[in-house]
Amino acid sequence: MGRPAVHRPPGPSGCDDNSCVELAPTPGTVHVRDSQDVEGPRLAFAPDAWARFVPYASEG
Repeated sequence: MGRPAVHRPPGPSGCDDNSCVELAPTPGTVHVRDSQDVEGPRLAFAPDAWARFVPYASEG
């Protein structure tokens, strides 16, 4: 098994309300977790699914 994915904030989003996620992109999967509950549930997206999701979620 490979090394664990390293989660990091997705960018300078200014998450002042504690509703941020952290990402751990790997070649085959984008791993997503709640930055306030790092031991909690996580999501995993195929890179193409993540690429389609981000613009949709950004619309607010």
